Amino acid sequence: MSSSSTALPLPSAPPRVAFRVLGAISASHMINDMMQSLILAMYPILKGDFNLSFAQIGLITLTYQLTASLFQPLVGLYTDRRPTPYSLPLGMTSTLCGLLLLAYATSFATVLAAAALVGIGSAIFHPESSRVARMASGGRHGLAQSLFQVGGNTGSAIGPLAAAAVIVPFGQHSVAWFGLVALLGIVLLLQVSRWYARRHVATAAHAASRPAASPVAQRAGCVAIGVLLLLIFSKYFYVAGISSFYTFYVIEKFGLSVQSAQLHLFVFLLASALGTLIGGPIGDRIGRKPVIWASILGVAPFALVLPHANLFFTTLLTIVIGFILSSAFSAILVYAQELIPGKVGMVSGLFFGFAFGMGGLGAAVLGLLADRTSIDFVYQAIAYLPLLGIVAVLLPNIERRQETHPAA
Repeated sequence: MSSSSTALPLPSAPPRVAFRVLGAISASHMINDMMQSLILAMYPILKGDFNLSFAQIGLITLTYQLTASLFQPLVGLYTDRRPTPYSLPLGMTSTLCGLLLLAYATSFATVLAAAALVGIGSAIFHPESSRVARMASGGRHGLAQSLFQVGGNTGSAIGPLAAAAVIVPFGQHSVAWFGLVALLGIVLLLQVSRWYARRHVATAAHAASRPAASPVAQRAGCVAIGVLLLLIFSKYFYVAGISSFYTFYVIEKFGLSVQSAQLHLFVFLLASALGTLIGGPIGDRIGRKPVIWASILGVAPFALVLPHANLFFTTLLTIVIGFILSSAFSAILVYAQELIPGKVGMVSGLFFGFAFGMGGLGAAVLGLLADRTSIDFVYQAIAYLPLLGIVAVLLPNIERRQETHPAA
């Protein structure tokens, strides 16, 4: 072919997925969420040491999740205007401080302060790390968000297992040893921040040359965002009932030990981590809306049967529920980012924050309900929440298949 200056330029190669960056940010997400799940896994210990009611247990969850939910949209809105790559290790440092405070807490108020520091760490971490995942996606946004999310879900699953192996036999102070893991997270995030700082200049220039436009009218977009938030409510209110009270449920109903109950919680959370892997890539191929529809409404039959099952089927049903339900969030988040292009931080902060807030509110409300009735009644009541998945029918069809990304 002639090298003449009049020759047409060759089409540029499709962007490649930065798997090393995604691996680092996913590993950091695993560490961040493992720190959070340690609090959940410690509930039986804290309940005994501080003589807490179920309402106070729910208040601990409410504190760190509500802290995160209030700050995350603000952090995302700010970083959309002024991206701050080195805020990532700063967020992990806040989580580390919360963890150390929890290890040496001597009162319920100190436990709440520790939970708040962990919540602030998550508020800083999630919006910017979600932006990094999208930047490293090479256009395969669902895949990138799933890989990012699976790190968090894996960390949530490891927390109860670590608590059963370390904290239950060695006590509250042993939580401080997990500070070494948080230090590893800070080191990883420093490397990610350097890549992000270099990449940001090119990304900002490209965005300025191609202004983003929403694929739907403003009114339709507002309705869609409202539907997505309602789906987040149903998912995380239900998950709060499982994650915050599952250990108490199987202890009370089936007479399990604390360590055995934590292993059952680990199995549920591990299934959730594995399910996270499928939502994003499938959404890249067939569209986000079918994934959102199936992952929430599809859980309803299993959720309705769960309160009436024996121990074997309770374990089996929670595995199925965790696997199916966890595929929703990546699809919801990418769908929302496509509805409001150019606002990755704000959208990520809003949805992560709302998810945290609903989880915290759910834990507090359901804890109060458990005190006034029973854990078994709570599980019967929340079984109807996945039926709200029917509202996904109101979502507009905005998906466009990726024509240039490499085959999976």
